Amino acid sequence: MQTQQQKGAWSFVFDRAQLALAAVAGVALVGMLVLIFVAVFSRYMFGHPILGVNEVVQLTSVVVVMLALPYCTGQGAHVGVDVLDNAIGATGRFVGDVVSRLLSSFVLGVLSQRAFFKALDAFEYSDTTNMLGIVIWPFYAFIAAGMALCVVVLLVQLVLILTGKVRT
Repeated sequence: MQTQQQKGAWSFVFDRAQLALAAVAGVALVGMLVLIFVAVFSRYMFGHPILGVNEVVQLTSVVVVMLALPYCTGQGAHVGVDVLDNAIGATGRFVGDVVSRLLSSFVLGVLSQRAFFKALDAFEYSDTTNMLGIVIWPFYAFIAAGMALCVVVLLVQLVLILTGKVRT
């Protein structure tokens, strides 16, 4: 792990921004868990289900995943398989890290762009959910923003790898 002085001030702010988004995702997750608990309790104890709880849970899940994605990527917390690490050596790991970040950035960039355009369409046509009528364009915007921020994280990692500031 690098010291804060080695990483620089911009990296500190960048890391704190990722952490703040992850904290918001955590709060949303706790809220979703409380809602599910109350809905289940209400259904089975009182016989009164909460209308539209599934829609709220689905939309909250979007917020949780998309806000936590940049933090998870920045921390290297995604599932990784290192079965071939010894066989491919340092050069192979370097190439794999570079290629994986380039491919991931490209794919997430395209998906982010598509989600952005979908958000614009949903806004233009006032798309809402079926049961509760919740406006859905902000959730497409969360998807676009979360993936775009993840692309930024991947590109920063790529620069750090290429400059030798992070070992692969």
